[in-house]
Amino acid sequence: MSDLKIGLIGAGAIGRAHLAGAAGAEGVEIVGIADPNPAAQALAAEFSIPWFSGHRALLDKTRPDGAIVATPNALHVPISMELIAAGIAVLVEKPITDSVDDGLRLAQAAAQARVPLLVGHHRRHNPIIRAARSLVQDGQLGRLVCATVLATFLKPDAYFDETWRRTKAAGPVLINLIHEIDLLRFVCGEIACIQAVTSNSIRGFEVEDTAVTLVRFESGAVGTISLSDTVASPWSWDTASGENAAFPRNDVESHFLCGTDASVALPTLRMWRYPSERGWFHPLRDEMVRFETVNPYVEQMRHFGAVMRGEEPPVCDGFDATKTLRITAAVRQAAQLGSAVVFG
Repeated sequence: MSDLKIGLIGAGAIGRAHLAGAAGAEGVEIVGIADPNPAAQALAAEFSIPWFSGHRALLDKTRPDGAIVATPNALHVPISMELIAAGIAVLVEKPITDSVDDGLRLAQAAAQARVPLLVGHHRRHNPIIRAARSLVQDGQLGRLVCATVLATFLKPDAYFDETWRRTKAAGPVLINLIHEIDLLRFVCGEIACIQAVTSNSIRGFEVEDTAVTLVRFESGAVGTISLSDTVASPWSWDTASGENAAFPRNDVESHFLCGTDASVALPTLRMWRYPSERGWFHPLRDEMVRFETVNPYVEQMRHFGAVMRGEEPPVCDGFDATKTLRITAAVRQAAQLGSAVVFG
């Protein structure tokens, strides 16, 4: 089996993660990097990969089978549409785009052209998340009752030197909460409605710095997500899971799924249940759910190759990713309205 040729368009922090993922995945090869930033040229040299200042030059020179679009969000749709029109498979970073309408437009274009489109909600490829999904779907927790997510961390002041990060084009809801919404949809099932409150009282920027979201799933279960990028805290997936080597790892748990028969905490996959008699007067017993350690970025790149070959359906296609975007965008709407947003 010859390697599929992949172009990388956009070489920021997530671009480096894709390079490392491709290096560890069989059947794919990054054949070029397109990004006008001098740092991207240095990154290309580090990985001994040809560098191009623009994506059209990359396409003309390398003729890739697929491309990763890891540009700023506003460029996701125009570049992806251009790739789809050329018959080139696309792995576009999350969020699929800035608006639900554009997300649907991109998803429909890929479907009509029959060009593979995968959206980079990489946590879906993490074996811890997949194990949790199996626990819920297989009924090993009994009936899911509630979920609690802590996404609390501290972005340094220098992060906000870029003006757009202080505006509503960014903010932790769009940048970070979208991961948690997608995780809950993937593990716990579809979300029927949300309520939310947000605050910008710590930094005072135009965009929120803190949000608390309440969700109700179609199953009847409920969940909460506490999110802030202003706090000195270890309780977040990025710093607890060890998924990204850029973050120092904290030995804590950040996600909790509670059911009528058992409950489990992530990322440890420590599960609690009653061994015999049930009720708060009786002791619980804990056990560790086993899982195979796999780098989710490596698995995502392997999966992208399989999707391109027609061997696997996309774990997250354009329509699925747009559902996550719709719910995430509704968090600000619910906070502004002071009432629930219901999804039909």
